[in-house]
Amino acid sequence: MKTEKDFIYSIEWSENGAIILDQTKLPTETVFLTVTDEKQMHHYIKTLTIRGAGALSIGGAYGVYLGVWKSEETDSKKFVDKVLEICNYMDTARPTAVKLFVMVNKIRKCALKNAHLSVPEIKTAILNRCHEIRQENIDDCAKVGEFALSLLTDGMTVLTHCNAGSYATVIRGSALAPFYLAKERGMNIKAFVDETRPLLQGSRLTAHELQKAGVDVTLICDNMAAYCMQQGLIDAVVVSSDRITANGDTINKIGTYNVAVLARYHNIPFYVASTFASVDFSMEKGSDVPIELRPDEEITEGFGKRTAPYGIKVYNPCFDVTPNELITAIICEKGIARPNYKESLAKMKGEE
Repeated sequence: MKTEKDFIYSIEWSENGAIILDQTKLPTETVFLTVTDEKQMHHYIKTLTIRGAGALSIGGAYGVYLGVWKSEETDSKKFVDKVLEICNYMDTARPTAVKLFVMVNKIRKCALKNAHLSVPEIKTAILNRCHEIRQENIDDCAKVGEFALSLLTDGMTVLTHCNAGSYATVIRGSALAPFYLAKERGMNIKAFVDETRPLLQGSRLTAHELQKAGVDVTLICDNMAAYCMQQGLIDAVVVSSDRITANGDTINKIGTYNVAVLARYHNIPFYVASTFASVDFSMEKGSDVPIELRPDEEITEGFGKRTAPYGIKVYNPCFDVTPNELITAIICEKGIARPNYKESLAKMKGEE
């Protein structure tokens, strides 16, 4: 059985700063970077060096602390003002993943709550809150995995899109957690992983980490999913989310909507597995959410090789919206929500 020490952490803390796994180097290299200030963390989040809603949101929290940890300011009010300024800055790293804003806001609240203390005491409170946020992610993902696994049975083959595993969180992940748990418990749940164009998070990251974990994993191109479903090779789909609106619409990596449409046509259950922090009740529906547009070069010359004509127009949205009516269930650490999602998600929130 794999224990926590067997996993590669996507982000952890050391006396020299935050240590992050450089996900742009996978799967051929395993490289760790030491982050020592907020500008570095902002850059690494923006460039997908650290990615995945869970991991980048924890990075955002630590990023705020890294902006002030060496501050020589002695006035508590001025120090807290600086913390709030850096919180606003970290919020700009990426626009769609709501967890970034949620976790940075926890640091904002921590600073304000402890504003009456001395600067060293505020620093300690903020760092401790960062550690708590990281541990909460580990605990919540473990619960997501348990609930997700309860919907799967021995012998199933499950398709997943993008990467929502150890690299995207701290360990095990959300959508990939049931694969890890099944393996540890002797269940035979096979994974089909699509490439996830244009940056191949499926082939570079998900296939890599599941293969290392000993999961029976098969890689396919994104445009093979329909054929695989038609041939009866897929029993269920499990994906994660970067944001879930109040009505259950789900924003996830571009291509998720495609898979949901295909799953509905082929009568295959489509599950969203994510921690509850992804639910954004301030957004009523998916069309309200800003969708991040990424650089043209990710498509025209991905990984350094030109594959399109110079001067070609490019449209490169990073995420798409899966309408709630295509989702069989939304799984989080609080349990399993089913339609009507506006009511079931609100009930989960009310139980906090």
